[in-house]
This record gives sequence, structure tokens and C-alpha cells, in this order.
Amino acid sequence: MPEPASQRRIAHTVLKARGIARLAELRAEGVTAATMSRMERDGEVLRLARGLYQLPDALLDAHHSLAEAAKRVPKGVVCLVSALAFHQLTDQLPRQVWIAIGQKDWAPKADGTPVRLVRFTDRLLTEGVESHTVEGVPVKVFEVAKTIADCFRYRNKIGLSVAIEGLQEALRQRKTTPGEIVRQAERGAIATVIRPYLEALTANG
Repeated sequence: MPEPASQRRIAHTVLKARGIARLAELRAEGVTAATMSRMERDGEVLRLARGLYQLPDALLDAHHSLAEAAKRVPKGVVCLVSALAFHQLTDQLPRQVWIAIGQKDWAPKADGTPVRLVRFTDRLLTEGVESHTVEGVPVKVFEVAKTIADCFRYRNKIGLSVAIEGLQEALRQRKTTPGEIVRQAERGAIATVIRPYLEALTANG
């Protein structure tokens, strides 16, 4: 086992490369939990949540909370209001990160950035997923048309007005097309709900 000084160097290298690292990733490089506790106590690292670390001088991206959530829920996909905010389709600033997970996926304990989990079927969880890098962390986010369809599907959770705002902005900013929204809505069996709003918004265009 390397002595603590070199463990600290390894931890710095890993955190610099990855932005945010889980304790399991640091352990895999030979850094012990005790070393990370000492580094936290000495102000060399920040503990974001249980077993989740970052360097104190790391540049924080506007989407920092998404990077943190992606590390805590590796199988999850950023969805609903958080995906709208990521794509700049809403003025809402979600106090929690909305994450889609599978029906049987493990849910993390509440710690660090608040996460709101929504369970999706396997088919709906794997369609329309984009990968973005935030602070060196790969973050999965649903693409625009899929996000709009999901917002209408879960309108009772997020509010119909939020879903309509997202739809209006997506069309106004030309970030997707009515056809693509309808295709995603049909896959999620929500087309009959979205169509009247889509027709109303595109009638004058």
C-alpha cells in the first residue's frame, strides 16, 4: 500500500482528471478512505456527498449539480425539468436534479445535491439519450424532443404549464421539430395529449 503522501498525490491526479470522483474510483487507484478523510479535514478535497469528492479549486460549471448527480446515479438520465433547464428551455431553476432510472434500479440515499428520481420503463430510458461532459464527468441527458414528450407524460408531477413552456421554447428556438416531438410522443403513447398544444402553437407559424 502506498504511504499517505503518495496516496494524496494519486487522489489529486484522479480528481484533476475526472472532476468528481467516487470513493470506489479512488480506492481502485490505491487511495484509502482514511486518506480521503484526512484530506477532507485538511481542506485538500471537498466532500460533496457520501463517498463523492472534488478538489476545492475545481471550476464549477453552471450544471455542476448534474455532474454530481451523474456520479451518484451512474445509470440515471437527466430528465424533465432538469433536462429542460440544461437545454435552456425553461426559466425554472430546479431545486433538485430530476433523474430517470429503471423500474428496478437502486435508488441512492439522500445526501448532497437533492435528487428527484422518476422510474422509466427500460424502453423509455434508453431512447433519445445524449451524452454531455460536465466538469469532466459524462452526464446522460434526454434530447429535446424526448424531454418535451416526457414532460407531458409526467405533467402531473411537474405541472402542465412547465411542459407547455418547454414546448413553446423548443419550437421558438428551433431546437427540435414538430415532427420529431410527435414521433417521441407516439413512442411514449402521449401523442393525443401533446397534439392539441402543438397544433395551437404551429397554427400561426
